[in-house]
Amino acid sequence: MGLVSLTDAINTTSAQGRLVFNLFASLAEFERELIRERTHAGLASARARGRVGGRQRGLSEEAERTAIIAETLYREQQLGVNEIAQRLRISKVTLYKYLRHRKVIIHAHRKSAPANPPV
Repeated sequence: MGLVSLTDAINTTSAQGRLVFNLFASLAEFERELIRERTHAGLASARARGRVGGRQRGLSEEAERTAIIAETLYREQQLGVNEIAQRLRISKVTLYKYLRHRKVIIHAHRKSAPANPPV
C-alpha cells in the first residue's frame, strides 16, 4: 500500500518516495525528542532553584470567604444544599468541595431511617 499525493511530490510507492517520507518522519521524531529533553532540563533547573510548578494548593481569599459562609449556612440546617449553592452562586460540587476544605462532616445532621419501618 502506498501514498501518492496529488498536489505534492510525495509518492511512497517508489523507493525514493519512501526514503523522503521516512526522512521527514525521522526529522520530526528528532525535533520532538529535542523539545522533550530541553523541557526536562528546564524543569530540573527550576527545581534546583527552588521553583515548583503547578497550581497553588488551597483556596483563593474570595473562595475561602465563600467557604466560611457555606459552612455557616450548612451547619444552621435552615437551607438545603441546593438552596445554599443557589444563594452563593456556586454549583453543588463546589459547595461540597468547600465544605470538605473546611473539614465539615457532610450529612452528619441527617436523621437515619428507622431500621424497621412501621407496617
